[in-house]
Amino acid sequence: MAASFAFDLVSPERRLASAEVSEVQIPGADGDLTAMPGHAPVITTLRAGILRANVAGGAQAYAVTGGFAEIGAASVTVLAERAVPLSEATPAMIDALVADARARAEGASDRDAADKAVADLLALRAAIGG
Repeated sequence: MAASFAFDLVSPERRLASAEVSEVQIPGADGDLTAMPGHAPVITTLRAGILRANVAGGAQAYAVTGGFAEIGAASVTVLAERAVPLSEATPAMIDALVADARARAEGASDRDAADKAVADLLALRAAIGG
């Protein structure tokens, strides 16, 4: 791996990753972005989707439901509402997240954002083979 930087992914339940990576692909609320060494500092919110980190041995993928990412020239830190390695995600787990998102969407003041969250979770479920 030529150039690398620090990557940390944590959720309220556990630390999911702490590694040197070459890039991190982030499902940002305003669109997907890729952070690489030397990236301009930025903080962004996450939407439900798949976060990928490229490590020396290959890519690590995680299902995330939201949160924040702090990107800098030398590191990326992701604080996820919920996160699970994609290899551990099950259709039933994603179904529970979809049901929770639908319940929150009912009373949301921003229906477009709430409906997008549900749609992103349904896309995530399709991506894991459900």
